Amino acid sequence: MARKSFKAGALTAPLPPVMVTVGDMESSNIITIGWTGILSTIPPRTYISVRPERHSYKMLKAKGEFVINLTTASQARIVDYAGIYTGAKVDKFKECGLTKIESKEVSAPTIAECPFALECRVVEVIPMGTHDVFIADIVSVSADESIIDEAGKIRFDKAGLMAYAHGEYFALGEKLGSFGFSTKKSAPKKPAPKKNTAENKPKTAPMSSKTDTEEDKKRPFYLDAPRGKGTKHGGKGKKR
Repeated sequence: MARKSFKAGALTAPLPPVMVTVGDMESSNIITIGWTGILSTIPPRTYISVRPERHSYKMLKAKGEFVINLTTASQARIVDYAGIYTGAKVDKFKECGLTKIESKEVSAPTIAECPFALECRVVEVIPMGTHDVFIADIVSVSADESIIDEAGKIRFDKAGLMAYAHGEYFALGEKLGSFGFSTKKSAPKKPAPKKNTAENKPKTAPMSSKTDTEEDKKRPFYLDAPRGKGTKHGGKGKKR
C-alpha cells in the first residue's frame, strides 16, 4: 500500500477533548484541553499541556490544582466554545450553562454536567516549547451515578464520550472488546446428541452361520471380527 510523508507536526488521534477547571469556587475558569493523558498507574498520575499565555495558566501556577472533566458528544458546542473564548472576558460557566460543584480533594470546582472527573494536584511543571506540561497526581475520581451499574462499575460505554482528531470532534462508536479479549479462547462446541434412528444404531455381527465351525459357535458374538474376502478368523482383516 502506498504512503505519503508529511513534515513533522503535532498530529495524533484520537484525543479526549476535556474541559479543565481551575481556580476555586469563588473565582474559576474552564479551559478546553486536547493534550492530556495518563502517565502512571501507581501513583496515578496525569498531565495537561497549556500555553503560558492562556488566562488559566496563572491560576494553575497559583493554585497548583485542577480538575479534568471528561466530555460527551452532546457537549461538543460547549467544549468548542470553552476552547475559543478567554475566561478573562467571559464567564464560561454562565455562558455555557454549566454548574460548578465542590470537588472532594482540590480547590478547583468540578463541572456537574460532565459524567466523569479527575481531581489533580500538580507535582511538576516542565517547559516544552510552545506548551508547559503540568504533571499531576490524581487525588480523587468522581462519576455521575447514571454511568455506574449495580455492581459499582463505571460504564464508560454508557457515558456517550467524545473524541477529537486534528480539529474535528467525533462521537465514540460501538464497543469492540475488552482488555485481554484477544487472548481468550472460545469454549468448544458440544456435539449435538445423536438421534436414536435406524441409520445410527450399532450393528452387531450374526451369532453364527452355516459355515461356522463348532469352535466358532462357542465364541461370544461380540468378539467376532468382520469377515472380508479371503479372510479367516484369527487372520489379518480390516481394522475397525
